[in-house]
Amino acid sequence: QVQLVESGGGSVQAGGSLRLSCAVSASMHSLNAMKWFRRAPGNQRELVAAFRSGGSTNYGDSVKGRFTMSVDNAKNMVYLQMNSLKPEDTAVYYCNVDQYYNGYHYDYWGQGTQVTVSS
Repeated sequence: QVQLVESGGGSVQAGGSLRLSCAVSASMHSLNAMKWFRRAPGNQRELVAAFRSGGSTNYGDSVKGRFTMSVDNAKNMVYLQMNSLKPEDTAVYYCNVDQYYNGYHYDYWGQGTQVTVSS
């Protein structure tokens, strides 16, 4: 069982920045991929950024050039630096990791952290 705890959400004006953090209770080397998702009211869940064990990072089209995902293996932390925030970035942001263990695939989610961007 892997536990994820997000922090760093809050309210900010358009153009501002926030950094989300996700504390992971397992060694990062045991994980397959680490991702950030978001869900705005009335919208479907959207992939924001994904870091895969091979080292590649991919971003959703709506956040490319503004958001940066990073991983600190020593601290078991995942970060999402969000710059040039827009009102449409308002959503609950979720940290997600997945793991292959004993032939099974496991998917873990944090509780979510609210990000509100005002115009």
